[in-house]
Amino acid sequence: MDPAENHRCWAGRSGEFSPAYYAHLGPNATSERLAEVCTAAVPEDATILELGCSAGRHLAHLQEAGFSNLAGIDINDESFAAMADGYPDLAAAGTFHTGAIEDVLPEFPDDAFDVVYSVETLQHVPPENTGVFEEVARVTADLLVTVENEGDDSDDHGDVNYVNDDFPLYYRNWKGIFTDLGLVQRFSERTKRDTLRVFEVS
Repeated sequence: MDPAENHRCWAGRSGEFSPAYYAHLGPNATSERLAEVCTAAVPEDATILELGCSAGRHLAHLQEAGFSNLAGIDINDESFAAMADGYPDLAAAGTFHTGAIEDVLPEFPDDAFDVVYSVETLQHVPPENTGVFEEVARVTADLLVTVENEGDDSDDHGDVNYVNDDFPLYYRNWKGIFTDLGLVQRFSERTKRDTLRVFEVS
C-alpha cells in the first residue's frame, strides 16, 4: 500500500477502527495508564498532543484526570464530529487538527508540546514517511509516550502485518528509533498487545 492509499484508507474509514467505533468503546486501560504517566511527570496545565486522536477517548480521560491544555491530530475529519457527540467538553476545550501527522507536525515550532503521545498510530506510518519520526521528536519538549504493537519476540522489527488483510501494521524498534533521535527511554512495559515506552528529552 503506497502512502497516498494508506492515507485515503484512514481518512475515509468507517465501521471497525473508525472514530465512531472508538467513541463507542470509550476509555480503556491504556487511557488509565496514560493518565498515570502524565500525572506523575507533568503539571495539569502541561500542553499535551495526541497523534491520531480519533474521537478522543484517551484525551477525554486525561481531561477527567485534570489536564486542561489538550490537542490532537487525526486524518479522518469524522473524528471531530464523533468527538462532539461523545465527548462534547473535550471538543469544546481542546485544539484539534485534521490531516496526516506527516503534514500537520511541520506546522508546529520546536518543543511545541510538553507531552506527545501515540496509541497504535505510528505503527501505521509507511516506510516512505518515516521522516515524520524526526518531527515527532522535534515538537516534544519533555515527554514522548508510544503505545504501539511491536509484535512478539519472534517478530523481526521491520516486518509488516496486514490487519484483517486490510491495512498495514509495521513492527518497529521504537526504542532504537527515538533514542537515535536524541531521546532517552525511561521505562517500558508490555500491555495486552502493545508496548508502552516513555521517553524524555535529554
